[in-house]
Amino acid sequence: MKSITNKTQKPLSIPLPRGKTLHLGPGKTGQISSEAAEHPPLTKLVQAGEIDVFDDHAAPTGGSGGGAKGPRPFYGHAASSGGRRSGDR
Repeated sequence: MKSITNKTQKPLSIPLPRGKTLHLGPGKTGQISSEAAEHPPLTKLVQAGEIDVFDDHAAPTGGSGGGAKGPRPFYGHAASSGGRRSGDR
């Protein structure tokens, strides 16, 4: 696995093999497969300086060392939020 970081101040849609797309917000990091790192449209973004691709175990080159460790935050509704049910009216 490889990690990919958006170095721009705008959200990016990064084309991946097999018609898939990775959406990364400004300064965010995601993961891709090792073979996806060789995808020509992705290498163009690397050459343009818009993204960094690095091994999971290595630090990004020239970055501020960001990248959250630990569990990812959960956004949305919790499964047992105690919300309204159809019979509670």
